Amino acid sequence: MSHEKQLREIANKMVLKGKGILAADESTPTCTKRFDSISIDSTYENRNEYRNMLFTADNLEEYISGVILFDETFKQNTTCDDKIPFVEYLTSKGIVPGIKVDKGAKDLSGFQNEKITEGLDGLRERLNEYYKLGARFAKWRAVITIGNDIPSDACIYSNAHALARYASLCQESNIVPIVEPEVLMNGSHTIETCYEISKRTLNVVFEQLLLNHVMLEGIVLKPNMIISGLDCDYQADADRVAEMTYKCLKENVPAEVPGIAFLSGGQSSDLATSHLQKMNDKYKDNMPWNLTFSYGRALQHDALNTWLGSNVEDGQKSLLKRAKANSFATLGKVI
Repeated sequence: MSHEKQLREIANKMVLKGKGILAADESTPTCTKRFDSISIDSTYENRNEYRNMLFTADNLEEYISGVILFDETFKQNTTCDDKIPFVEYLTSKGIVPGIKVDKGAKDLSGFQNEKITEGLDGLRERLNEYYKLGARFAKWRAVITIGNDIPSDACIYSNAHALARYASLCQESNIVPIVEPEVLMNGSHTIETCYEISKRTLNVVFEQLLLNHVMLEGIVLKPNMIISGLDCDYQADADRVAEMTYKCLKENVPAEVPGIAFLSGGQSSDLATSHLQKMNDKYKDNMPWNLTFSYGRALQHDALNTWLGSNVEDGQKSLLKRAKANSFATLGKVI
C-alpha cells in the first residue's frame, strides 16, 4: 500500500460514521487529579487497572474507532493472564491505537497569559519509534486563550506553525496527525467572540498546514465547538451552538479533510453529546467531512465514578452507555 493511501485509509477509519475516538491520553498529573476525586491512589498499577477497565469493555469497537494513549499507557499491558500489550489488544479489536506526542503547553515568552505547545525537538525519532510499536496516529494540542487583548497574532501563528511542523513529521513517519487547535472555554466571552477567535485560528492553521505540504486528506481535525465562555452571563443553547459551530467549520475547514473529531473541552458529558447530535441532525446533508467525537472526560467521567477502583463491570457499562450515546450523536440520533 502506498504511503499516501495508508494515511487516507487510517484517517477515514478514525472518523467513520457511528464511531469516535476515546481520548485516554491524560498525563500522570491529570490522571492523579481524577483519581483524587474518587479517593484512589494514582499508582502505576492503579492507572494500568483503570485503562484496562476502559479498553477491555465488551464490544467497545462498535462505538470507538481509535484510542489516544499517553506514553505510560502505550507501554502497558492488559491485566489478564496473558498480559497483552494495550496497542496489540486494541489493534486486534479493530481499534486504531494513537499516541499523544506533544510535551505540553508552556508560557509563551514575551506574551502574558498565552501558551505555546512544545515537543518538536526529537519528534521525528519518537514518531518512528512509536510507529514500530504500533501507533498509527498521533495527537498534538495547541492552546488558545481568550482574554483582554489576547490571543495575539504571535500566539496563533506560533502554535499553528508548531501544529503544521508536527503534522508534516507525522505523515513522513506514516502516522496520521490529529491537529488540535483548542480555543479554551475559560473566560466570560460570548459565543460570537468564540466564533471570531476560532475562525481566525483555523484560517492560520490551514495556511500553515498547506505551507508545510501537509496532505489534508490524511489528517483529522480536533477543534473546539463554538460555545459561550464558562463565565459568560448568557449561555447559548444547543441549537445556537450547532449553528455557529457548523458555520465556522464550513467556512474555514477545507473539504479535503476527511473528518472533524470534536474535543469536549470541559463541557458536561450530556452537553457534549447533545451539541454533536444537533449538528449531525441539522446539517447532515451539507457536510463535506464527517463530524464525530474525540472525547476524554466526556466519555470517561461516568465510568471513573462508577469504577471507583474495583467495580470493573459497572464501570464498563457506564463507558459503553456514554460511547453508544455519542455514536448515535454522530448519526444525528438520540438513544
